[in-house]
Amino acid sequence: MATTIAALYRYPVKGLSPEALDRVPLAPRACLPQDRRFALALPSTRFDPLTPEWLPKTRFAMLMRDEKLAELQTQFDPETEELTIRHRGAPVLRARLTEPAGREAVSGFLAEFLGDLVEQPLRVVVASGHTFADARKRPNAAAHQYVSLINRASLAALEKAIGATIDPLRFRANVYFDGALAWDELGWIERHFGLGGARLRIVSPITRCKATEVNPATAERDLDIVGALQRDFGHNLMGVYAEVIDGGEIALNDALTVQPA
Repeated sequence: MATTIAALYRYPVKGLSPEALDRVPLAPRACLPQDRRFALALPSTRFDPLTPEWLPKTRFAMLMRDEKLAELQTQFDPETEELTIRHRGAPVLRARLTEPAGREAVSGFLAEFLGDLVEQPLRVVVASGHTFADARKRPNAAAHQYVSLINRASLAALEKAIGATIDPLRFRANVYFDGALAWDELGWIERHFGLGGARLRIVSPITRCKATEVNPATAERDLDIVGALQRDFGHNLMGVYAEVIDGGEIALNDALTVQPA
């Protein structure tokens, strides 16, 4: 059975909702365009857009701590650079994130929405060429920006172990693929693979945290994903990070072909 892309997502604002894609271009040593381009910094977070540095997700509003964010549906238009926010399906705000007034409007709305649940005031941050990814630079990688991939067979194995259906979006990956055996991807570290018109190299597995407890449809903490992984599989891993070696377009149903070890 061929291994192919089943779903593609980007997350323009760290901690907010995903956007499904049919196809997307990849560039060498870069993440998906617009992925984690913006973030919601806490007032105690020191971030200089002129000299951006990786910061842990605890410095930002995030699902691991601020599960109420999952009640919002967001859409970013890269042409107008506007973010539209909906709550329970109804539009509540549209603002341009590349303009100070727009960032202030979004920051104010989210601060009010989260209230006492989060340190105040929030502020939207952005820096040219920077991504607010969870993963810091891996020592075996040339790049500090990655594409995240999840094997849906591994997810099915976890569903069987936990006895419940698991929304794949709990894991906030970029690429979900079918056709491999469960947990095959954990044996692909350091391997190169073709993905559509691009070539990538897997640099590390992805360690999971309590953000996966949050149901993206209900914003409730309803499954102990990390506990189930540890209990039934002896690790807290789901998915892998890969760096782009050669750029190219990838699309739904494109093949994923791992090179021999």
